[in-house]
Amino acid sequence: MDTPGMERSDVFDIEEELKKLPSSPGVYLMHDAGGVIIYIGKAISLKNRVRQYFQSSRNKSPKILKMVSLIKWFEYIVTDSELEALVLESNLIKEYRPKYNTMLKDDKNYPYIRVTLEEEYPRILYSHTMKKDKSKYYGPYTSGEAVRNTIKLLHKLYRLRTCNKNLPREQGTDRPCLNFHMKQCQAPCQGYITKEEYARSVSKALDFLNGKSFDRIAGELEEKMQKAAEEMDFEAAANYRDLLFDVRKIAEKQKVTDSGLEDRDIIALAIEGEDAVCQVFFVREGRLIGRDHFHLAVAIGDTPVQVLTEFVKQFYSGTPFVPRELFLPFDIEERELIENWLGSRRGQKVTLRVPKKGEKHKLVELAERNARMILGQNKEKMKREAMRTTGAVKEITELLGLSGIVRVEAFDISNISGFESVGSMVVFENGRPKRNDYRKFKIKWVKGPNDYASMDEVLTRRFSHGIKERKQLRQEMAVQPEEQAPEEQAKKVAETSTYGSFTRFPDLIMMDGGKGQVNIALAVLDRLQLHIPVCGMVKDDRHRTRGLYFNGVELPIDTHSEGFRLITRIQDEAHRFAIEYHRSLRSKGQVHSVLDDIPGIGPARRKALMRTFASLDEVRAATVEELQEIPEMNRRSAESVWKFFHAEDIPVS
Repeated sequence: MDTPGMERSDVFDIEEELKKLPSSPGVYLMHDAGGVIIYIGKAISLKNRVRQYFQSSRNKSPKILKMVSLIKWFEYIVTDSELEALVLESNLIKEYRPKYNTMLKDDKNYPYIRVTLEEEYPRILYSHTMKKDKSKYYGPYTSGEAVRNTIKLLHKLYRLRTCNKNLPREQGTDRPCLNFHMKQCQAPCQGYITKEEYARSVSKALDFLNGKSFDRIAGELEEKMQKAAEEMDFEAAANYRDLLFDVRKIAEKQKVTDSGLEDRDIIALAIEGEDAVCQVFFVREGRLIGRDHFHLAVAIGDTPVQVLTEFVKQFYSGTPFVPRELFLPFDIEERELIENWLGSRRGQKVTLRVPKKGEKHKLVELAERNARMILGQNKEKMKREAMRTTGAVKEITELLGLSGIVRVEAFDISNISGFESVGSMVVFENGRPKRNDYRKFKIKWVKGPNDYASMDEVLTRRFSHGIKERKQLRQEMAVQPEEQAPEEQAKKVAETSTYGSFTRFPDLIMMDGGKGQVNIALAVLDRLQLHIPVCGMVKDDRHRTRGLYFNGVELPIDTHSEGFRLITRIQDEAHRFAIEYHRSLRSKGQVHSVLDDIPGIGPARRKALMRTFASLDEVRAATVEELQEIPEMNRRSAESVWKFFHAEDIPVS
């Protein structure tokens, strides 16, 4: 597989390449003239499926006709099975977000409650993921706050430990913590409670999480509250009252929806124009634990069946939990294949159902009403959000004369008050910050405050790392052990598709500065044989953004436009992230002032220099005579400072 983004339309003969297509299952990627991936699909037979796009037909939708007109070249990956192709297609769509694929806009993660049953004295913890270990997991839940409140309540009710001590090995090695004195822990770390008694408390907590003891607990708390009030112990009564309120609140949220005690998701869809909302009700062990909605970008001509099919594939390729059943408003494409794929992810059979009557049908109708309501309520909000995000990206794209800009990476260097330089990389996708992809760099190769050399280092490390990850990813995708079952191969592809944080390259690099910083970036890309557009965010004398520097020309931009506001947000975010990292290092004592490296300059003279001059640049620009005027400095120390900054072997910006 070639590197996405590489231009090759000038040497690609579509008619000839169509003849070379194999009849094997696989995934195909369509590129436009700029090398941007605009569509990703899968096929049982690559030969038959890809050729259909280029054959004359009156049945093609406007979306397909438009897309085909933009295709300049394609590439493909052969797989061993259609199931493997389905997994690979889903992961590549999430990775490259092609324009003509139906796209899930939301990227949400759901928390779990983890009970560490593998420990002799189990704990109840908040978990972002569900791992294959001996712990018991509850969820996923749609609200992180609800999970934290539930865990907090369980600690109050059953006084379970929160420490991470290895018990009983570390028993008695330290004094009991504050939770013991606050009567929120029974101090198993001291042996104040037997293992059997502690196990009974854990069992009660599990009953609570399973929804089996709400009424009993509420009755006990109410009885204790009344007794405390009769004994005039109003503080204890208030505490029981608060616990009772929390129990009832959580019990209300965990309503029983049926007697089957099954894990199932109820999914419905609402579409209007190019906007769609999928509503999902999450039922775990027969209880409705939450609901959530997801926005999708829909291409004109996409049918509800196509949209719902893409949602199911994209959503369940990302969520760590797959329920036993999915209730849908209508049948989707490739139902049997998707059931097999979901079953391989869950480790048990998964069934897609379309209820026609009864309570289950009413649940699907309820989800559908919610989806339509959310779509109507959020239409204007979505439109405003689209203007400030994707609309702003479109403005910038048109200003630069580019196409297919989705991922933008911006870089900045910080060396406050002469301290060692650090670099930052912030990422925006479709006009929104993607904070999980932000990266920090502590400058390793450059000595002294040299912004250009530091930026060269940051960019070189970022893209060299990415090239290495991409190479390894392609090798792992291409070489699959023959003894592996197709499902195992698909799992391997799924794991490697998110191999590393630097794998995905930006569609546009934005530098905090003008011509100088842009030229540094272009030099690095040229060295690494990469072709990525680079523009500079140029500021005026008052440090305010005034335009973009691109292809050797400064392009003015309307300061009242959404594009300008997005540029400012990107610039501010890169600057903030760099300074935040720099300050965190300074607070940890991990960096020091470059003035400390000057021979003959101790703490007193360093402080005098920093007190006299506003910045390191002013120190560098000072003459020996000006330096000598500082009371703490003599001729020798002044000359030492001047020589440090002006010696030929000292890098200066």
